[in-house]
Amino acid sequence: MTNHSSTINPPIAAKKPTELTKHGHNRIDNYFWLNQREDQEVLDYLNAENKYTQEVLAHTEDFQEKLFQEIKGRIQETDQSVPYFHRGYFFYVRYEEGKEYPIYCRKKDNMEAEEEVMLDVNQMAEGQDYYQVQGLSLSENRDILAFGVDTVGRRKYTVHFKNLVTGEILEDKITNTNGQIAWAADNKTLFYVTKDEQTLRDDTIWRHELNRPQSENVKVYVEEDDTFGTYIFRSKSRKYLIIGCYSTLSTEQRILAADNPTGEFTVVTPREHKHEYSISHFEDKFYIVTNWEATNFRLMVTNENAPNKENWQEVIAHREDVMLEQIEIFKNYLVVVERKNGLEHLRIRPWDGSEEHYVDFGESTYSAWVAYNPEFDTEVLRYGFNSLITPRSTFDYNLTTREKTLLKQQEVLGGYDPTAYASERVYITARDGVKVPLSLVYKKGLDKNGENPALLYGYGSYGINVTPDFSSSRLSLLDRGFVFAIAHIRGSETMGRPWYEDGKLLKKLNTFHDFIDCADYLVNEKYTSKDKLFAMGGSAGGMLMGGIMNMRPDLFKGIIAAVPFVDVVTTMLDDSIPLTTGEYDEWGNPNEKVYYDYMLSYSPYDHVEAKDYPNILVTAGLHDSQVQYWEPAKWVAKLRELKTDNNTLLLKTDMSAGHSGKTGRFQRFKEIALEYTFMLDLLGIKE
Repeated sequence: MTNHSSTINPPIAAKKPTELTKHGHNRIDNYFWLNQREDQEVLDYLNAENKYTQEVLAHTEDFQEKLFQEIKGRIQETDQSVPYFHRGYFFYVRYEEGKEYPIYCRKKDNMEAEEEVMLDVNQMAEGQDYYQVQGLSLSENRDILAFGVDTVGRRKYTVHFKNLVTGEILEDKITNTNGQIAWAADNKTLFYVTKDEQTLRDDTIWRHELNRPQSENVKVYVEEDDTFGTYIFRSKSRKYLIIGCYSTLSTEQRILAADNPTGEFTVVTPREHKHEYSISHFEDKFYIVTNWEATNFRLMVTNENAPNKENWQEVIAHREDVMLEQIEIFKNYLVVVERKNGLEHLRIRPWDGSEEHYVDFGESTYSAWVAYNPEFDTEVLRYGFNSLITPRSTFDYNLTTREKTLLKQQEVLGGYDPTAYASERVYITARDGVKVPLSLVYKKGLDKNGENPALLYGYGSYGINVTPDFSSSRLSLLDRGFVFAIAHIRGSETMGRPWYEDGKLLKKLNTFHDFIDCADYLVNEKYTSKDKLFAMGGSAGGMLMGGIMNMRPDLFKGIIAAVPFVDVVTTMLDDSIPLTTGEYDEWGNPNEKVYYDYMLSYSPYDHVEAKDYPNILVTAGLHDSQVQYWEPAKWVAKLRELKTDNNTLLLKTDMSAGHSGKTGRFQRFKEIALEYTFMLDLLGIKE
């Protein structure tokens, strides 16, 4: 690929110096002008980069198509989710062969009843380059369906309503929302959230009466603190409407009886810095998962009429080695999702005080989660499970008999044999002595001779965990000899809340160092070699990619950075950009010099310099609401200007999508096929 790219001239962005000054420190940004989305010169540059990428990869187009068909060929096109029962209906989602979008269905009372199609998104998406539906929610009498639609990728949804009795789409609609609504108990009143037009922060909650114009809606809550966002939902008990307010490190919730929609919301317990809590309602009590005097969270309970923190009583105490992540309440049981040694555990606790137990998953490295369980009065827990070698599975688990029933396992067409693959979890020693988990999967019979290609994936921000999940598309790499690895680096919560705290703010460099140390481990242990090792990350994980290739460009054959957050300092100084103010607790506020200096020490864009870099593929979305397209565009322009190697550097901007790329069930596989081809071609693998 290097030879191909060197014979085609890449686009060169114009240099238009802009001086940026803060704390007496001057930075010159030659590509600041690229932040004008409507400017024709900007669009011309992005299109030129897309054309260049297409030309450089032209010789791989047949291979890309082969990989796409190979990946798509493992998917059961005609498929259906496991139905769940709620309030008189069985609900499920199905897919039809050759169609990109889901069909949302229900059947009354039993699965032998006549099918009722609530939404066929395939019909709705006809003629649209981008079409995303979310937030499906039924009125109290189950006759009116509300749903949000985004046709741009900016995550600004218009809420529509469908009468499921007549099939009519109502004229009533609500614009500029986050796509989620909560119905009151009267079949006509609902609540929704609108966004700040500039920053896209979810900041205002409104009350809407069905078939009334949006101009008549009543503003019920405004989040004035620009470091917070807000949302609204209805409790599992259906008794309460709950407004949630959140920042990176603090939360607050308000409640209102769902049968009193014109009433006033009341605060459960007032927000405090670094206090996070969430409430679940059952019978006459609120159960609260909280980090109040509990770094790894604990469980409290209080009477619903006395929800303030001063009335909370402890149910499950804090533990240093176990993080309490979530609860699910049933009539006779409490299910607790815990994380220990980096893995999820489901703890079953009877309310009557009898012996508790854990669900046995039977594998050493995996991912498990509580699925949708809308009913209280049941002995059955529905949960999900998968691992690096076990496809995504849905189970019903009898909480009393402990009997486990597999309802559905993701079908992998083409004769997938899980016994042909091996997975392992190792703990590498980072440079400061900390043990960092590393999950690996590969074809059995791997020879650790340093000759195997490898892909190391990471994220490491916001406390988000990259779980060891199954991927049928990944088989296209494993079957071609790849080792796939996930670095569970600090900045996630893999090893509990302190793991997150050690990878943020003024400890952010731990995230980069952990990833590099994991990469060194793969090379030193001869899973791979420097000339066959690739790294990949997206969004904040794209920032990780920018950081590690500045620090250790010699360590990687290639880098894939998807929608990368790379211009950290400039973005965090601009409070008009979506998400900026809400993330001061994650990265720091650069208006304070200590954070400005620290961000500057790792900000990928600011550290691009004249030296050799690996081969690089960068993706972006013109309408991205999380990482603005200009960050990857500026980064690539600066790399083109300064890098001293002849390695491939490509930027592919989706001109009709946002942060998550294309919609549709199969379209995303084209992006994966492109990424895989980029790596395989560099290795000389042509088929």
